[in-house]
Amino acid sequence: MLTLCILLLCIPLGWLLSRVLVKPLKALVAEAEAIRSFNFEAPAMGRSPVLEVDQLAVAMVRMKDTLASFLEITASLSAENRFDALLRRVLEETVTISEASGGFIYLLDATSGRLEPNGLFLGKKGEHDLEGHGLRSHALNDDDLPDWLRLPASGGSSQLRTFGYDQADGFRQVLQSLESPRVHLVSTGLHNRQGDTVGVLVLLHRDTGDGTELAMLKPERIAFVEAISGVAALCIESQRLLEKQKQLLDAFIQLIAGAIDAKSPYTGGHCQRVPEITLALARAAAASDEPPFHTYNPSDEDWEALHIAAWLHDCGKVTTPEYVVDKATKLETLYDRIHEVRMRFEVLKRDAWVRYWQAVAQGADEPGQAQLRDELLAALDEEFAFIARSNLGGEFMAEEDQQRLQRIASRTWSRTLDDRLGVSWEEAQRMARTPPRPLPAEEPLLADRPEHLLERPEGERMTADNPWGFKLEVPTHKFNRGELHNLSIARGTLTAEERYIINHHIVQTILMLNRLPFPPHLKDVAEIAGGHHEKMDGSGYPKRLSREQMSLPARMMAIADIFEALTAVDRPYKKGKTLSEALGIMVGMCKGAHIDPELFGLFIRSGVYRDYAERFLRPEQIDAVDEGSILERAGLAS
Repeated sequence: MLTLCILLLCIPLGWLLSRVLVKPLKALVAEAEAIRSFNFEAPAMGRSPVLEVDQLAVAMVRMKDTLASFLEITASLSAENRFDALLRRVLEETVTISEASGGFIYLLDATSGRLEPNGLFLGKKGEHDLEGHGLRSHALNDDDLPDWLRLPASGGSSQLRTFGYDQADGFRQVLQSLESPRVHLVSTGLHNRQGDTVGVLVLLHRDTGDGTELAMLKPERIAFVEAISGVAALCIESQRLLEKQKQLLDAFIQLIAGAIDAKSPYTGGHCQRVPEITLALARAAAASDEPPFHTYNPSDEDWEALHIAAWLHDCGKVTTPEYVVDKATKLETLYDRIHEVRMRFEVLKRDAWVRYWQAVAQGADEPGQAQLRDELLAALDEEFAFIARSNLGGEFMAEEDQQRLQRIASRTWSRTLDDRLGVSWEEAQRMARTPPRPLPAEEPLLADRPEHLLERPEGERMTADNPWGFKLEVPTHKFNRGELHNLSIARGTLTAEERYIINHHIVQTILMLNRLPFPPHLKDVAEIAGGHHEKMDGSGYPKRLSREQMSLPARMMAIADIFEALTAVDRPYKKGKTLSEALGIMVGMCKGAHIDPELFGLFIRSGVYRDYAERFLRPEQIDAVDEGSILERAGLAS
C-alpha cells in the first residue's frame, strides 16, 4: 500500500516536473522557429531551473542578437549608394555593433598600391578629421608601418594588439581623442569577391581595467568582426566599381562632346561651355527663394541626370555633315562654288575681248568697239561683285536684289565640253533625268538644274504619326544645290533643306539617348537634352512643346544654348556678341515667348551671365550691362 501510495503521488509530481522541463524547451523551439523566419522581435524565454536548458536559452538569445545585428548592418550597408557615406556607415555600424570605442579604415589605392586613410570614427564623438589625428598614407614597404596594419593589408590573418601611448607612434593623437592611455586593437583585412585585399578595418577598445572588455577580443568575437568586415568589403568594392563605372561614363560622355566639337573647328567648345551655364543656372535656381523655384530641390540623382544631359545635348551632331554646320557662304558645299561662277565671268570677259578683236579685224570702228568692250567688262565686274556680296549672306536680302540675280542669271556662256564626263555614278544618275544637249551649248550664267536636286531616301522620311511625337516639316529633297536657289536665300546662308539637316540633330540626339539603357534615376536625360530648341509658345522643334510641357532643367538648357551661341567667337558666319548685345537679343526672345521669362530673370539677377563671361568671353565682349533696364524691357522689373 505504501508503494502504491508513493507511485500515485509520483504521477502528479512527475507531470508537474515534466511541465517545468518541457515549457522552456517549447519556448526554445518557438524561438528557434522565429529565428528561422528572421523574426527577431519575439520576446526571449525566461530562465530555466535546469542549468543546461538555461545555458542553451542564453546562447539562443546571443545568437539571435548576433544574427539580428549582422542582418541589420548588412541591410544598412547595402542601402547606401554614395561611397563617402558608405565608409562612414561602415565605421559607425561596425564600431557600434562590436561595442568598440572607435575605429578607422585604410583602403588600398589600386593605382599607387598605397594604404590611404579613408575614415575615422571615435564612438560617441562621431567622425573625426584624418589629418588632424595624424593618419596618413603608407606604402606597404614603409619601415614605420606597424605589423598589425601591414599583415592584414598583405592578405594575412586578423591581428590583436594591446599597446599604450608610448608604443602608439603615429597613432598617439587617436589615443588622446579616446582619452585612454592604453587600447586593445583588432585589425582585419577587407577582401573582395576574388579574395584580394582592398583595405584594413581597425577597431579600438579602451583599456579601463575592467576584465569584461577582454571578452571583445575572444576568437568568437573576432570571427564576428571578420564576418562584418566581409560584408563591408563587398559593399565597398561594389561602390568602388559603381564609382568607376560613373567615371567611365562621364569620361565617355566628355569624349563624345569633345569629338563633336573637334569635328567642326567653328563650334569647338560649344558642348563643353553649355554645361557650365546650365549647371550654374540650376545651382542658382536651387538656391533661390523666389516662388517659381522654391520647390526645385534637386537630389544627387537629379544633378547627375542634368550633368549628363547638358554634356550630351548635341550628341546627334555626330550625324550632321560638318560642311553643312560650317556653311559660311550660300554657294559653299564641300568647297565654295563661287569659284565656278567667277570662272564663268572670266570666260565672258575673255569672250568680250575676243569679240572686240574679231570686230577690229573685220574693219569695225575701233574706238566704238573699245567702248562697247569696256562697258561690258565693267558691267561683268560689277555683277560679279554683287554676286560675291550676295554669296556672303546676311540678315536680309531685298526683293530687288533677288530680281537682279534673275537678270544676271539670264546671261549665257558657251560650253564646248561634255559635262557628263568624269562625274560620279550617283551624279551621272541625276544628270540622266534630262537628255544631253548638243555641243557647243549655251549655258545660263546661274542656273537651278535637275541634277542639283538630291532625293531624300525613304528611310529618312518622317510620318506625322511617328512614335516619338516629332513635329517637323520635312523638305521634299535632301539637298537643293541650285545656284539661284542658294544665292536667293533671304537670311543667312542655309537653304530650307540644310536648315532641316541641322535641326535634325536634335531628333538624332533624342533617338540616340532613348536607345541607351539608362537606370530609372536617369530616365529624364533624353527629355532634358532634347528640349533646348523648344519655345515657350510651342513653336520650337522637334516636338513643338509648350512651356507647361517642358521640365525646368530643359528650359534652363534652352537659355544656356542660346546665350553660348550668341557670345561664341568661333562661328564662321558671325562674330561673337558683346554681353549687352546678347542679352538685348534674349530680351526679344523673352518677350516673344521663346525662352522662359522667369528663368531669364534669374539668369540676370543671379549674375550667372557675368560669371560665365569672366571665365569664357574675350575682354572686349564684356561691356557694361544695365540689369535693371534689361529686366524692365523684358517685362520682369519688380
